[in-house]
Amino acid sequence: MFFMLFLPNPSFKLGSSGVLAYICGFKLTGGQSAERPIISAFPPGSYILNTTTRREKQPAARPRPFEGDNIMQIRNIAIIAHVDHGKTTLVDKILHATHVFRENQETGELIMDNNDLERERGITIFSKNAAVEYKGVKINVIDTPGHSDFGGEVERVLKMADGVLLLVDAFEGPMPQTRFVLQKALQLNLKPIVVINKVDKPNCRPDEVHDAVFELFFNLDATEEQLDFPTFYGSGKNGWFNSKNEQCADITPLLDGILQYVPAPKVSEGPLQMQITSLDYSSFLGRIAVGKVARGSIRESQNVALMQADGTIKKSKIKELYTFMGMGKKKAAEVFAGDICAVVGLEDFNIGDTIADAENPEALPVISVDEPTMSMLFGINNSPFFGKDGKFVTSRHLRDRLIKETEKNLALRVEDTDSADSFLVYGRGILHLGILIETMRREGFELTVGQPQVLVKEINGKKHEPYEILVVDVPGDYSGKVIDMVTQRKGEMLVMESKGEMQHLEFEIPSRGLIGLRSSMLTNTAGEAVMAHRFLEYKPWKGPIPGRNNGVLLSKNQDKTTAYSIDKLQDRGTFFVDPGEDVYVGQIIAEHIKPGDLIVNATEGKKLTNMRASGSDDSVRIIPKKQMTLEECMEYIQHDECIEVTPKKIRLRKTILDENERKRRQTAMKAEEVK
Repeated sequence: MFFMLFLPNPSFKLGSSGVLAYICGFKLTGGQSAERPIISAFPPGSYILNTTTRREKQPAARPRPFEGDNIMQIRNIAIIAHVDHGKTTLVDKILHATHVFRENQETGELIMDNNDLERERGITIFSKNAAVEYKGVKINVIDTPGHSDFGGEVERVLKMADGVLLLVDAFEGPMPQTRFVLQKALQLNLKPIVVINKVDKPNCRPDEVHDAVFELFFNLDATEEQLDFPTFYGSGKNGWFNSKNEQCADITPLLDGILQYVPAPKVSEGPLQMQITSLDYSSFLGRIAVGKVARGSIRESQNVALMQADGTIKKSKIKELYTFMGMGKKKAAEVFAGDICAVVGLEDFNIGDTIADAENPEALPVISVDEPTMSMLFGINNSPFFGKDGKFVTSRHLRDRLIKETEKNLALRVEDTDSADSFLVYGRGILHLGILIETMRREGFELTVGQPQVLVKEINGKKHEPYEILVVDVPGDYSGKVIDMVTQRKGEMLVMESKGEMQHLEFEIPSRGLIGLRSSMLTNTAGEAVMAHRFLEYKPWKGPIPGRNNGVLLSKNQDKTTAYSIDKLQDRGTFFVDPGEDVYVGQIIAEHIKPGDLIVNATEGKKLTNMRASGSDDSVRIIPKKQMTLEECMEYIQHDECIEVTPKKIRLRKTILDENERKRRQTAMKAEEVK
């Protein structure tokens, strides 16, 4: 079969690719010479079919970083607030309002809280990024935790933001963590937008709360520009926010406010600078560095310098780049200053390191995080039941896991001790350390943890300890009990005022006094008390604080507990074990009703005989065991006790299991005190 091809210009010389292109209907136009025509139908960045034998790549038309609307079309905003003031719910509404999901897509609530622990506890633990597009502007949204224990997460991610949405509950008003996160945002000179949430609550007081927020800004030495903050009112649950306290259809006014009030990223001209503020991990790509490009631009396959906190500089190469879009990531060839991106291909990097230009490396200031206030001793599981439940039981496994945690958890510190089997772990509080222990437990680790201790400092030759501001909201009937409990723990009352039916109390209390306070306060207030606290400063040591009043019942044998024995011992205390559970010598199986410890036999079975008597063989009635969470166990134990944590069990035990050895140790300690 023969083809006859008539060319519009006889000077064209077509190779086979040129013939194919012409047959497919592409317009052929002459270039600078008739020998090299090009195909104009192809978009920039595509391959050019040439009438000569070469195949060339047309460079994509790439705007310079500071041209056009490239920078103006990005807004980076962090959502900060006290715990339970509605941050994650607001992120949900933003995602839905910008149509990240299909209309009929089932997403559930608290979409950003995708970690199992976050779902179970109903709190945000880790900072997370999402990106939405609204009116042609890309908005990078950063969701942050609300608990003071996770303040380190907030401090590092605020570096990526140019503005903050400060959410405040319309009833509770500014709370301790509101003050903490706002102070950090104002120090970084971020533009604040105040959102008074939950205005649909009964007894809410949005106008009073607005005045309280203004007073808080003033007390934190905000600039005049920061004091002139815009305020929005609304209800995240009902899906509306407005610039005045009137219900509207949706959250459009708030999104318009973000575009209007949050400034575009400030960028300066120069070579690449990007600080790593977060870590991600993929089983396919390995460790991923996340941060905001502060200067210049970053490209795929670019050679860069990784500048670490200790001053070392490592040469590296960018393998892949991703920007955030919706709930996921989108691959990018180049990211300009002002945008947040994820970088693949770097090795041995940490949070706070700077990715800089390979030719002119310049480091950004290291991220500073407040010091930890509490420590716990982590050790291997040396109980008789070690290795039964977990996969990782050696000190090497434990040390590697703790060191790995410090890479992404900036508020955590790990130190070796005199013993090779134990490590001192410093954190922000019981919840902070408790989440770490729970995460390790679910990963298959077995370990023992000791009683939490506050960090004591020597200042001007005197012993100082950390103090905290404790805020308690409680019904008026219980306020007397709360004041009594806190003052017993060396607390001093600063504020007492009414908020509707609730009494608002503020105290200054040593951090030691907070250990074990939450569970006893909830018990004495019928679960009505809402308490929050934040670090204040180091002050002189306040003397001994009373701990647990009651002693414990210890197991005498290693065996299974029996209903017969527990039934006979129930009047001696409240049990932590059920019949049929394995126990060992030195394990704490119950709380004694009196001070002082008691060793009991809970494993003895009933002796069977041929004699029977009417009514004596009734089935025993056992009170169900007392269930305690990991944090409650951490607050419960004393200095000579510890918690055995395995993937399946949490047991309380004495640090020294043998009774005679415990007595010898106590005698030796008393002798040292006398000296």
